[in-house]
This record gives sequence, structure tokens and C-alpha cells, in this order.
Amino acid sequence: MKLKRRAFLRAGAGATLGFHVVARHVLGGRGRTAPSDKLNVASVGIGGQGGGLLGDRAFADLNVVALCDVDWKYAAGAFKRFPRARQFRDYRVMLDKCKGIDAVIVATPDHMHAPITMAALRADKHVYVEKPMAHTVEECRAMTKLAKKTGLVTQMGNNGHGGEGIRRTRELILAGAIGTVREVHCWTDRPGKFWKQGFDRPAETPPVPRELDWDLWLGCAPTRPYHPTYHPRAWRGWFDFGTGALGDMAVHNIDPAFYALDLGAPVAAEAKTSKMPGESYPKWQIITWEFAAKAGSRAVKAYWYDGGKMPPSPDDLDKGYKLFDNGIYFVGGKGTILCGGWSGMPRLFPKSRRDSFTPPPKTIARSTGHRAEWVEACKAGRPAHAKAGFAYSGPFTEALLVGNLAARLQKRIEWDLANMKATNAPEAETLIRKKYPEGFGI
Repeated sequence: MKLKRRAFLRAGAGATLGFHVVARHVLGGRGRTAPSDKLNVASVGIGGQGGGLLGDRAFADLNVVALCDVDWKYAAGAFKRFPRARQFRDYRVMLDKCKGIDAVIVATPDHMHAPITMAALRADKHVYVEKPMAHTVEECRAMTKLAKKTGLVTQMGNNGHGGEGIRRTRELILAGAIGTVREVHCWTDRPGKFWKQGFDRPAETPPVPRELDWDLWLGCAPTRPYHPTYHPRAWRGWFDFGTGALGDMAVHNIDPAFYALDLGAPVAAEAKTSKMPGESYPKWQIITWEFAAKAGSRAVKAYWYDGGKMPPSPDDLDKGYKLFDNGIYFVGGKGTILCGGWSGMPRLFPKSRRDSFTPPPKTIARSTGHRAEWVEACKAGRPAHAKAGFAYSGPFTEALLVGNLAARLQKRIEWDLANMKATNAPEAETLIRKKYPEGFGI
């Protein structure tokens, strides 16, 4: 394994403990060990969301054997909670030296999801990667293909996909609760409230904190000076590191539309935005995707609103009923279905339709929980059991990122799915397929 770039070896070795862990599939073959056996798990990015994941009830029975983070001050809490886990700064060193890993949890900034995930899959590890699945369309496509080729279990962290709400929404729509769906409107209260974006690169160059390896944090991103406006937690609004509000919240809030309507890939996308700075996503945006008609359904337009922008309130809502701060609604010929954020429970409007419509039976298998089903799938060697695996999440994330192309280029994007191209915008190539420095590619 080539381990180069910015002298990362000085930080890669990490602290190690004197015990050896044997992966479950070495003992019994993947999928042939007892379901009660613990998975040996490594986690990359453990200071924020990653640290929270390790405390999730669904992951409580995992055997955490390795922890990796480029900021050891930020990661100190997880190190303390798992004192027997081997500690690393560099995921490549971890995968090379720690042979007893069954699965890897990835919770870094968006730009490093694909390099780490691809390396883990090639090392024969199951992967749970936080949302969004990837930073570019090409990364989504490559990750989806590799997951299929390896037969390993994958899951994206759009945790509402394992909930009751998204299943009930699909059942209602398939039962004709609102007739033929023609429009979908989805929104979030971010950014602004949770992070800032829509400004230029800072001019100051403060010193890098002692505990942080800034070169490793940059990873596959272009070199730039450290600044606290990027790390910790503030990276999401920057092109080089994040995917804006689409990557943070559309993966949750618009998921019911892709799942219930089988939307697939858009044929086009457009965007209205606030002033677009050179390197940051805008303060607000309204993105429109166009989806072609399929057998038994009509063409659909899906609208996304963020940064304080909201869709028009449907005319058939109950008197005094207001839209939530995050959510989605479906407009059909017979009414409206409104869901809360994070793929929340659906509610049918108008009241007359709600009163007259007989709800369908529950025909879709329910989940034991988004993260729990990934653990179960890893133990059993059943990739299909993880419902937000890359076979689903790859095409879904690709479609969202086409919306980001329209926003960043400030033009309509005509999308060619088969060739992964914006047919009317050759300048989109560098956003669809980015270049990687040596040692951090996919």
C-alpha cells in the first residue's frame, strides 16, 4: 500500500495495544458464524457524529477494536470510552495493520467518505457510511459497483429509511390515497441555523492546533491553510469538503419520495439561489428536479427548499395547520400527503379524504431499526437486508448531487444517466469526476 502525501507517516502509527483480534469471517466464513457473535468494528471519524454512532443502542453489542481520527482532542471522548481499541490517525495505516476488522463505520466530512469506504471494501470489510454517501456523482457510482462486486454489506446513514414513516408513506401512495402524484415539495431549516455558508474563504491563517493533523484532515481535498471555519463541524458549506444542505438533510427529508415513487435518476435539474460565493454553497437555494414518466405513473417534479425558503402551503391542509421546520409533501389528484422530517409519519389531507379513505394494510416488511438491520446483515452476510445499502443509496445520492451541479454552475442541467454527463454543460465534468492526490484516490 502506498502511503504518501504531506508526511502523514509521522502521524499514522498511532498507539497500539498488545492483543490480536481475529475477524469473524476468518473463523467461520462470512455469513456462517453464529448471529450472537460480536462484530469486530473500526470507526473512522469519531469526534462528532461518529462518536454518537458508537453510543447508539443498535451498536452497543459491537466489539470496537480500532478507532481512527485526525484530531485526537476531538476524539478523546471515544478513546476514553473504548480504552482497549487500537488508536490511529490514518485510516490506511489502520486497515493495513489491524487485520481483525469485520466492518468499518465512516463518519468523516463528506469529501473523505468515498476514499475511506472504497479502501475498506477492498480490504474485505462491511461498511456503514454516514450521509451523504459520497461527495461526487462518480464516487457514488464507483462505490455502488464495488459493493455489488464484493458482496459486502453496506448502509448509508439516512436513518429514517429504517422507520415506520417511510414505509407507511409508500403503502398509502401505492394504495391510491392521493391518486397520481405530480409534484413533491421538500424543505429544511438548514443551513444558517446549524452552520454558516455563503461567504468567501477566510484570509487569516491561524496556527494548526497541536492535536490536529491538518494534512490528513484535508485528505483528498486541495491544499489550503487551516482555519476553524472548516473544522470542527463547520465544513459542510464548503465545496471542497461538504455537499451543503442536500447532503445533510435532503438525504433524510426527500428519501420518502425516492422510495415511494421509485423516482430513479432525474432527466434535468435547475436551481435558484442567493448569491453564489466562489467556494461556498449559497445561503439559500430552491432546486427543481424533473423525473420522466414511467409505466403506470406520470412525470414528476420534485422541489427542494433550504436556508429559510419554504414551499407554498397546500390549499387542502386543515385550518390552522402549519408546515414543520423540516418535511415533505406529495401533491396528487385526490389530495396531499404530508410527512415530518427525517422520513416522518405521513398524514393525509384534506380531512374529507382522510375520513373517507380506508387505509391499506401493512404490506411492506418492517425494519428492526436502520442501524440494527446493518448489524444483522453483517452477521448474516446478507447485503439485501440493509435496505439503504449502496444499491439503493448510490442512485439516490447521485440524483441529489445532480441538483448541486445546477446550483454550483447556475444553469439548467440536462442529465445523461448512462454516461454520467451533463449533456449541455461540459464544465460540469470537474464536479462530476474530481482529481485525487496520490494516496487518497478511489
